[in-house]
Amino acid sequence: MGALDIGIDLGTTKIIIYKSGEGELLREPAIVAVNTRDNTLIAAGSEALSMLGRTPGYIKAEFPLANGVISDHVLTEMMLKEFLKRACSSFLVKHRVVICVPSSVTEVERRAVVRTIVHAGGRKVYLIEEPIAAAIGAGIDVTKANGSLVIDIGGGTADAAVISLGGVVLSESMRYAGNRIDEEIIKLMAQKYHLSIGKKMAEQLKRQIGTLWEPSHERTADAKGRNLLSIYPQQITVSEQDIYDAVKPFGELLVAAVKRVLDKTPPELASDIYVNGITMTGGGSLLKGAAELIEHETGIKTRVSENAVECVSIGTGKAFDYIDLLQTGFSEESTHNY
Repeated sequence: MGALDIGIDLGTTKIIIYKSGEGELLREPAIVAVNTRDNTLIAAGSEALSMLGRTPGYIKAEFPLANGVISDHVLTEMMLKEFLKRACSSFLVKHRVVICVPSSVTEVERRAVVRTIVHAGGRKVYLIEEPIAAAIGAGIDVTKANGSLVIDIGGGTADAAVISLGGVVLSESMRYAGNRIDEEIIKLMAQKYHLSIGKKMAEQLKRQIGTLWEPSHERTADAKGRNLLSIYPQQITVSEQDIYDAVKPFGELLVAAVKRVLDKTPPELASDIYVNGITMTGGGSLLKGAAELIEHETGIKTRVSENAVECVSIGTGKAFDYIDLLQTGFSEESTHNY
């Protein structure tokens, strides 16, 4: 296989590999299962996810990324090597790679991402901020002198950024997003119903009856887990209102972040945003009522982008077309030191 230009959406919960000009090559949960006795990879992606919570003591299944950044370098490298082998039929010895990172990522975290990709086989690595990638994937012309406000809600982070002339003018990033919502649902179920549920069950409830706007007692879903008092398995019915109590804090924090961004936005760009509206991307934007909440609180028309989940990966894959045009949102990282 010849040299490729590929983009990697290095998400906290999902990895998407996208080839410029061709489309998506791979989509897998960002999880690995490892034999702790000899540190060998047992499974990665969907197969590893099916093992979560069901492994014997010597097998560890976990997500090696947290809040949009690498938390376990060894496991992340093992996972990426496996995924890149599946997607490209070889390691990235001669390929250029663009990786998206949260807008709040530190210099240490940036270098950790580059180091991991290089160790996985990358020849040249570029970094692009997630709001820029999301905007490109949503079809926004980020190179124009025209302000756009993009809200990207992933598993580990949520970003709100004003973009103009190929760069991020200003932004707010929260390390509180989809995964944290799942944790809050788990806490609520334990405290209110004495029911211990797993991460997969929490995510299922979030998708089925999670909402950020006008919750209802009539919409319900079944929650399965273990009763903390009797220690036996149990199934109960919970309402949208119940889950709203766990989701509401995220909505309040998101609104506050968006308002801080708008408050600091220069008048000319604020005028553009009022005309263009707000664009929401990422899996978290699909949470019921997300756009309605933002529109109600800001008075600005808000839409969820088509293919919201794929926007960052699509934009990452297309980023090579913008290398000479993007400013603060895109940077080339030296790899010779790794």
